[in-house]
Amino acid sequence: MKNTLLALLFTGFAFNASAQTAETTTTATTAGTVEKSLFNVQVGAIGAWASHEARLGNKWALRSEIGLDLWAYDTYFDGSGTVMVPSISVEPRWYYNIEKRANKGKYTANNSASFVTIAVEYYPDLFILGSAPSYIYVPNQMTIIPKWGIRRAIAKSNFNYELGFGLGYGFYFSDSDDVIKNAGDVAVDVHARIGYTF
Repeated sequence: MKNTLLALLFTGFAFNASAQTAETTTTATTAGTVEKSLFNVQVGAIGAWASHEARLGNKWALRSEIGLDLWAYDTYFDGSGTVMVPSISVEPRWYYNIEKRANKGKYTANNSASFVTIAVEYYPDLFILGSAPSYIYVPNQMTIIPKWGIRRAIAKSNFNYELGFGLGYGFYFSDSDDVIKNAGDVAVDVHARIGYTF
């Protein structure tokens, strides 16, 4: 009986050692690549967003996002104010230094790296949150903005911050969803956000 217990005990240690070796190997082979799938919520001075990132390659991820952005308006009779409007965006992100950061021993979990992207964002004329005169609306519009940014974990946790900026072009649509001629403008995107990754 004693020999049987000792044999089972040593077998358990052998399985435990094998599992730890396999886990270490798996972690080592995935270091320096983007996560397979991330869900994230973020808040900033001008809104709140929920996003998902899906891995396309070792350094590439496709980010899809919905959110509420803060917009300001100014009228002659009713003064000025702010409202929240919905936004939908899609952007392929290239985390160009994630492998280099991993090789230097820096934390890269939850895609903590610098990135370059081309963000396509759509602002539908669905609703406005806030007290605004009835004639205030946000026309259907889309922006295409090349951006550079960084994403870093806070204290190696699931909390993170993200900073980015870019300059691109915005298109305005008519009620029939045709692009209005000569109704485009330069679009600027500067963001600073704090979030949590699930």
